[in-house]
Amino acid sequence: MELKEILEKVTVLEAINFKEKVEVSAIAFDSRKVTEDTLFIAQRGVHVDGHDYIAKAIALGANVIVCEILPKEILASVVYIVVENADKTLALVAANFYGHPSGKLKLVGVTGTNGKTTVASLLYQLFQLLGYKTGLLSTVKIKVGAKEYPATHTTPDSLTINKYLAEMVANGVTYCFMEVSSHGIHQSRTYALDFDGGVFTNLTHDHLDYHKTFSEYRDVKKVFFDELGKQAFALTNLDDKNGSFMLQNSKASKKSYAQKTLADYRVKIVEKSFLGMLLVVNNQEVWVQLVGGFNASNLAAIYGVASELGVEEEELLIALSQLKSVDGRFQYQVSSAGIVSVVDYAHTPDALKNILSTIRDIVQLETNIITVVGCGGDRDKTKRPKMAAIAMEFSDQVILTSDNPRTEDPMCILEDMEAGVAEEDVSRVLSILDRKQAIKTACKLAKKGDVVLVAGKGHETYQEINGERTHFDDKEILIETFQILKK
Repeated sequence: MELKEILEKVTVLEAINFKEKVEVSAIAFDSRKVTEDTLFIAQRGVHVDGHDYIAKAIALGANVIVCEILPKEILASVVYIVVENADKTLALVAANFYGHPSGKLKLVGVTGTNGKTTVASLLYQLFQLLGYKTGLLSTVKIKVGAKEYPATHTTPDSLTINKYLAEMVANGVTYCFMEVSSHGIHQSRTYALDFDGGVFTNLTHDHLDYHKTFSEYRDVKKVFFDELGKQAFALTNLDDKNGSFMLQNSKASKKSYAQKTLADYRVKIVEKSFLGMLLVVNNQEVWVQLVGGFNASNLAAIYGVASELGVEEEELLIALSQLKSVDGRFQYQVSSAGIVSVVDYAHTPDALKNILSTIRDIVQLETNIITVVGCGGDRDKTKRPKMAAIAMEFSDQVILTSDNPRTEDPMCILEDMEAGVAEEDVSRVLSILDRKQAIKTACKLAKKGDVVLVAGKGHETYQEINGERTHFDDKEILIETFQILKK
């Protein structure tokens, strides 16, 4: 592809050695992926500055360098393009290189602290049930119709997003649902995408290791709605105090959903059990296979999105009743001994509270809830004592354990969590560093009718320790343990 086409709409501050015709075969921001005739973009990352790898990229065959600061050595054989913001430039050139695929299908982004994966994944499931060829970009997986790819980030980089969107378009996909993270917004990964709709789920304590303050985290989320076009819709959760704030400067059509207040899309729980809920959605009853007040809100958002995209009410309600739980989100099973186990991704204080209050709301008063929970390393430390405090508040027994320690000392993470345990509750908590042993201990402590919640990792099938990932699946451990206990 010609360089001048790739640079369409890019504000160029300075161009050196620019020629009328320069062919570019690939785009890269990672020097290790540079091949012959690659356009290399030097981004300033959190830990690495791409400007330090310009010479390496040229040595590997890069013929165009896009940067914010020119290198000291300028080669006559290389084109240098200086821009103000490399992140936004990457988003623009990626969209240009792949032919603006986001404008060739219906793209809906979902942002918020909790519920992004559930809402995006269930929308994918819903539109598949309705007979549409659908795409998904999520934390759990990437789907192009029925074809599945592993996901590495909640919101992939701009190149990856546009590559998969282009594949979706080539395969006849007409709708795509995408998780939009605060990191993705802040790093302009979603910049230059043509969204047909945006959804705000909620905003609670998370990612303060990156954003530093809650207001900064909130304001970054708002940018997504500020950038939506007039042709799009912006659907917000009015039960969250930040819901209305998100739409203040949005040019999109403003819509709302809620359980507790008047909204365009209103949901009410009539009955609930571990098997599902009877809901009233916009005055229509529907039995769904999901559990919990948080999922009632998620379903209201899904109903709202589908309605805004033109789905008829009758077929929408039928499809809602057929939706299955998302992998690692409130997945439960009952052992032969009558013990209920629940696996959930809950890794924020609010998410953990939602899960535990849902369980407490469903079970009998005499039922014991045993919670296994940990916190990730190299992430926001301030939420660790809060997670432990919430676990203690809603559980009869708590086992604090490792999650993904990453490069941190797991014992230090446990000590941070233990700080949230009140002195009078110490007798109800155990600290077991080995996650597998912690899960086994919880199962052994449980008796018939009790509930064991294993929180924090959900769909993940690995544990990351000192930069290495080894296979670890909470669901597998539970099944294995209950089978042993049965003997």
